[in-house]
Amino acid sequence: MSANARLTELGISLPEPAKAVANYVPYVRTGNLVHISGQLSNDASGGVKGTVGQDVTPEQAQAAARLCGINLLAQISAAVDGDLDRVVRVVKLGGFVQAAGDFTAIPAVINGCSDLMVEVFGDAGRHARSAVGVYRLPLGFAVEVDAVVEVR
Repeated sequence: MSANARLTELGISLPEPAKAVANYVPYVRTGNLVHISGQLSNDASGGVKGTVGQDVTPEQAQAAARLCGINLLAQISAAVDGDLDRVVRVVKLGGFVQAAGDFTAIPAVINGCSDLMVEVFGDAGRHARSAVGVYRLPLGFAVEVDAVVEVR
């Protein structure tokens, strides 16, 4: 099944790719690799903001990471002219969680994004990953994820 068909099956329609909010570009393609700038837990409703373990529950944070994944998919789609079947492999995700001092379940939060990549791309969605807790993220969002993706 194609990646676009999997998105339809999952009930996901990709948003317009987010524009850069500072002096950078949303993605850079070099050779067969696309490096995607960090995508926040943002959507048309305002997204998920706050500190995980304080005013955002772990379940809300995992959903926020999935939202980051949807935003990553929108950027990937833009990079491959809408043909997600050109994705060869999700190489690496870098996940950042705005976490309270005693919140340690960072990997479980980022699974929200990791699981989505596998749902959409199958084994090609399996990737290396970092999962890091941080004091603050841009604009107060709860989660941010960046990616490196191999494309053809």
